[in-house]
Amino acid sequence: MTSEPVSPKRRPGLLTHLGALAQLAALGLLGALAFSLLATLLSVGISLLIVVVGAAILVAFLYVLFALAWVEHERVEGLYGFGIPRLRPRSSGRPGFGGWLRTLWQQFIDGAMWRGVASAAVGTVLGFIVLPTIAWLTSSIGLLFAPLRGTEPVRLPGTGLIIDSGWALAAGVAGIVVSLAILLGVALLHAVLTRAILVPSREAILAEQARAASTQRAGAVRASEVERTRIERDLHDGVQPRLVSVAMTLGLAQQKIDSDPAAAKALVDEAHTSTKAAITELRQLARGIHASVLDDRGLDAALSALAARSPIPVQLDVRVDGRCSATAEAALYFAIAESLTNAAKHSRGSQARVTVRRRDDGTLWARVEDNGIGGAHVQPGGGLDGITNRVLAAGGTARLESPTGGPTALEVSVPCAS
Repeated sequence: MTSEPVSPKRRPGLLTHLGALAQLAALGLLGALAFSLLATLLSVGISLLIVVVGAAILVAFLYVLFALAWVEHERVEGLYGFGIPRLRPRSSGRPGFGGWLRTLWQQFIDGAMWRGVASAAVGTVLGFIVLPTIAWLTSSIGLLFAPLRGTEPVRLPGTGLIIDSGWALAAGVAGIVVSLAILLGVALLHAVLTRAILVPSREAILAEQARAASTQRAGAVRASEVERTRIERDLHDGVQPRLVSVAMTLGLAQQKIDSDPAAAKALVDEAHTSTKAAITELRQLARGIHASVLDDRGLDAALSALAARSPIPVQLDVRVDGRCSATAEAALYFAIAESLTNAAKHSRGSQARVTVRRRDDGTLWARVEDNGIGGAHVQPGGGLDGITNRVLAAGGTARLESPTGGPTALEVSVPCAS
């Protein structure tokens, strides 16, 4: 999103206004049905709120609101080409039930969604004006031909007035002029109102940019803290004790090298084996910090190498055309790597599946599933916490599904150009 106010790509012309009138006529009918459905869902959901079904109905009400707003955004953008940002579902980026509740709240307070609903309401009201005006225009055109049918008096459309057939022509012309003026006014008013409601101002754009930047910055800071803690833990619990053991073994070998050369040789062999294991652990630790194959050969090759090293079988399905930014690819790679590590350590699963796609909207999406026991949740400083914050730092979202009994699924979406 740019920092400049959104400006229309084209000036609405005659065909655009005619299209707007046709859409408003449809909105006069369909919009009334949509808002009746919303009112019904809201009233039933509130009345049944004491039971679970009431909460489910209110959630349905929220997403019907979103669907209505999405359709309105697409309709107005397709009609006028204002350059309105596409409406997308909001997400807290946090996994688990608490993250889902936070997502619902963020969706409820989403200003873009409510602006779409307001625009749909305005369009519905204007549709109520367009429908009878079109009927009046049609009847007025019919009055032009009234003198051809004889000298019988005629009834003015929409009124109970009876006039002489000699005045029918004048009444028809007047009706056509007035109804066309009303329709033109409604079309112009609709263009002005939808632009005022849906097109974000410069201040709103800057506020959204500041909010997104703040979220990404917080995620980056938290991700770096989690990563530092992980590195310290891996060094303290893995490599450091092994190197201390190597030093002690070599010390014992040094003491025995004169008195018992065979035992000293065995100790040196033991130290050599431990040293190679420490080198392997350091290599894995370095790979966890930065995967060089990701830079050299891309996401597909890096994930293939990752799947080959996994302790449990991994079914890999990667369909990504071209390269994304290094930040996006790294965030997705490390999210998948940490998910597979968690699956191998904690899930008790026998297999995992990784699906990666580059979507049409420019996002890099991945889903990691395992057939384990489930019950995974975010713990401060844990692997899932690191995934969430690293993805947030890249401007993306992460969603965890892990009911008790399994399976566990993690979905990650990251802007390809992040």
